[in-house]
Amino acid sequence: MFRKILIANRGEIACRVMRTAKRLGVSTVAVYSEADADALHVEMADEAVRLGPAPAAQSYLAIDKVIAAAVATGAEAIHPGYGFLSENARFAEACAKVGIVFIGPPAAAIQAMGSKSESKLLMERARVPLVPGYHGREQADSHLIHEALRIGFPVLIKASAGGGGKGMRIVRGEGELPAAIEGARREAKAAFGDDRLLIERYLERPRHVEVQVFADAHGNAIYIHDRDCSIQRRHQKVIEEAPAPGLSDETRKRMGEAAVAAAKAVGYVGAGTVEFLYANGAFYFIEMNTRLQVEHPVTEMIAGIDLVEWQLRVASGEELPERQGELQRYGHAMEVRLYAEDPARGFLPATGRIAHLTWPNAANNLRIDSGVRADDVISTHYDPMIAKVIAWGEDRATAAQRLRRALMETEIAGLATNAAFLIDVLGHQAFLNQEIDTGFIERHRADLLPEGGATPERALALAAAFLVLVDGQRAAEAARRSGDPHSPWGLTNGWRLNGEGGSSILLRDSAGRQRHARLTFSGARWDVAIDDGPPLRLTAPRIENGALVAGADHGRLKVTIVQDGSQVTVIERGRATRVARIDVLAEAEAAATSLGQLTSPMPGTVVRVMVEDGARVTRGQPLMVVEAMKMEHTIAAQADGIVKQVRFRAGEAVAEGVELIAFEAES
Repeated sequence: MFRKILIANRGEIACRVMRTAKRLGVSTVAVYSEADADALHVEMADEAVRLGPAPAAQSYLAIDKVIAAAVATGAEAIHPGYGFLSENARFAEACAKVGIVFIGPPAAAIQAMGSKSESKLLMERARVPLVPGYHGREQADSHLIHEALRIGFPVLIKASAGGGGKGMRIVRGEGELPAAIEGARREAKAAFGDDRLLIERYLERPRHVEVQVFADAHGNAIYIHDRDCSIQRRHQKVIEEAPAPGLSDETRKRMGEAAVAAAKAVGYVGAGTVEFLYANGAFYFIEMNTRLQVEHPVTEMIAGIDLVEWQLRVASGEELPERQGELQRYGHAMEVRLYAEDPARGFLPATGRIAHLTWPNAANNLRIDSGVRADDVISTHYDPMIAKVIAWGEDRATAAQRLRRALMETEIAGLATNAAFLIDVLGHQAFLNQEIDTGFIERHRADLLPEGGATPERALALAAAFLVLVDGQRAAEAARRSGDPHSPWGLTNGWRLNGEGGSSILLRDSAGRQRHARLTFSGARWDVAIDDGPPLRLTAPRIENGALVAGADHGRLKVTIVQDGSQVTVIERGRATRVARIDVLAEAEAAATSLGQLTSPMPGTVVRVMVEDGARVTRGQPLMVVEAMKMEHTIAAQADGIVKQVRFRAGEAVAEGVELIAFEAES
């Protein structure tokens, strides 16, 4: 076993590797960028080395800097985690040149599986089932169009060199092909430095099923059960579970054996994942990820093993701890990826400070892998994952119920997250009935992502009551300092000598609309109404440890409420509602200046500009494309008009809310 390893990654995966290493008595070295100087993985490590500025290309992706850090600290091996350099053959080779063990497969295996086209040819020779498609070297647009017509629509255009949904387009007709090929090439080049494409038949309602494989340097290779990763948005996984539900034992065996054949075909060593599409009882090879996957915890929970420990043991020269016939399977496990993103806005990444963060009590059937804490910042530089939340159950229904409950007990404030969306997916009857495939979210969009979702008036009322209580605390403190603590002029609850008192607060809801909260006080009873709606009745409301506590119609109410400047987040059963206290004059000024502005919905980088100064455009016409954290957003004209000035060029960074294009709408 190694004495010291360097973890060439950040966030939850770096923290997860460190926990296993420390349990085994292995010292750890963290690397970090300037943006991560105070990150959790840096705090957990025995040693830490700064690599450089925040951009990954100048820090986590800088091979020479990572190798130099390992040499300087005396690390015997490097664990790459996933992402960044984990599937970089040049990095594996660089480690070997200086005598450092790369905790992963041989460089040749990474190269073989790194190209989707080349890997498909290898799998074809190994007799692993493939989706009908084109994986050849000829990349002229005319040839790709010819192949798409041969395969038959719908087809899926994919980047040959990457994954994660980048460079991927579904095409349902010949007329869509030129634009789809151009867009996929651009994304592939930007994300992977390689604009080669492949084309496959698009299966309408497939499931995404993958197999965990593991091999050692002594010729042993096994598969460690299967996982279902069908719940996806924009080709990126959202919920994963193991084992894949509804498969026969015979199908599991055939799929596992095909995965092992795929690994052996490239001389694989270490942990890897072979991904398949599964439809109508048949399965087809998609690709092999030559690293540990984000969703590996669900496999660990049902197999009762630590895959990172296996990685360390195999990389240090040991044989696999278990053989195929020795593996056990226990119950069911399910994982969600908790992201800083806004599902209501097309899953746009969210950035900012985590103002409040609490997790549910961990138990034997619950696991939380996270690399952030309260007050940490989610930036534009890296993936916006906050945590993986994993639950185990005796069966699938129990695992889903426990995971949903865990999310309901999770509290996050300061930025948007997908927590409520995940709660809704886990509770959806179709999901519980195992009616799952890669189109699940789009098919149930009306239930999971309703159009124009209004801010609940209950949350607005609770926020208003909380703000009045906070104002009261401040007024009472000011009165104490004034020397007249009992003065009625220091009260903010609308106190009157005779009759009922009242107060009002203006709020901005999550849709940006101004809402009027009216509060009426009668002794210990508070009635809080939003606009002209029915009031929420509270009895003796008070603040206790950051929570609003009161009597309510159905008993005692306790809701966590977090104030961060003008922002107020109401968190009830895992659902966070963000509202803001507004100033009338400031709101009017902002409304007067916003007409004609086209602003960035997120911090990111301009990747394409389609118009010039003075151009006349029509409503809905694409003007600019902004990218952040693996997602593109098209800025379109909101009306017919004239482009007065394009303020940014392709390649330039932009902040959220900044004006991208000065635009004059026609009256």
